[in-house]
Amino acid sequence: MRKLRARSLSVSEARQVLRGFELESGIVDDVIDDFCRRGYLDDEALAGVLVVSGVERKGQGRVALSRALAQRGIPRDVIDGALDELPDDDDERALDFARGKARSLSRLDHDTALRRLVGQLSRRGYNGSVAMKAAKAALREATFGGSTSGVRFVDSD
Repeated sequence: MRKLRARSLSVSEARQVLRGFELESGIVDDVIDDFCRRGYLDDEALAGVLVVSGVERKGQGRVALSRALAQRGIPRDVIDGALDELPDDDDERALDFARGKARSLSRLDHDTALRRLVGQLSRRGYNGSVAMKAAKAALREATFGGSTSGVRFVDSD
């Protein structure tokens, strides 16, 4: 119960905590069943909360969300169900993230900025094609490699 006060646990995580107390497996199963019946443990609800949090707070893509849920010991069918509830807007979320980062990469040449931005998007869990498309669009919007207006300084000898 002390662990559950600190944060929500998946059934798998709760089972690991209880095994640390060297209880018989029958007792562990009884406690897990009781906690599930009382609503203290609910993998589906936990997966839903983690997906919403990952999308809204961290801007994560489906791959990163799936990985995070699997690391918490949530079953694959529950993960798939939670991800199915997401709107299919990975492209938009990736582009929003890329736009914000493109401004901070303005001092770099286009290829370096593209490589770094694609890497950042990939680490956030966006697949390769989504990351590349969003990075190129954001950099194009930030006028990398295009004509620039304003003063340009050139080294003179």
